[in-house]
Amino acid sequence: MQLILSSSSPRRADLLKQMGLDFSVSSPDVDETALQGEAPDSYVARLALSKARAGWSSGAVSLGADTIVVHEGRLMGKPANAEEGAWMLRRLSAQTHQVMTGVALYDGRRSESVVVMSKVSFRQITPVEAQAYWRSGEPKDKAGGYGIQGLGAVFCEKIEGSYTAIVGLPMYETENLLRSFEFDTWAMRANV
Repeated sequence: MQLILSSSSPRRADLLKQMGLDFSVSSPDVDETALQGEAPDSYVARLALSKARAGWSSGAVSLGADTIVVHEGRLMGKPANAEEGAWMLRRLSAQTHQVMTGVALYDGRRSESVVVMSKVSFRQITPVEAQAYWRSGEPKDKAGGYGIQGLGAVFCEKIEGSYTAIVGLPMYETENLLRSFEFDTWAMRANV
């Protein structure tokens, strides 16, 4: 059975490669608007499943994922511009926030999903640092306006939970989902 990554995220593709898995990539177009009153964990699970379904093709299992940052109950998506990016970093500065990643598999009949929650604590971030970080280009396409796998790691004082979930794809939970769909992940890795 073929595995499809239904995501345009290079970070998710890198993590699947790191897992030693063979897959193709689909870039589904999914409306990411939160529903009125939707809880953050429900939102990220719904988006992961929507992406998995949108990228599915016959004879394959499609993997969708989505990552969000939540601070004080507020969703923080991708910053639209430098002002919003700086605002996000000011809000996260010297604070602890949640990162939620939803992962879903869909095979045309059945779906399974999981949401992984981690906590990230940032040190104090100065306005000069926030502006310089924005100019690096890294935060422009990342939830919460930072990437922990890159330069944004300099702000991170502590994490609790799954590092790979914060990057965008929790490897442990993804492996378990694939096995629940009867993927012999170790046989797939024999080709690596």
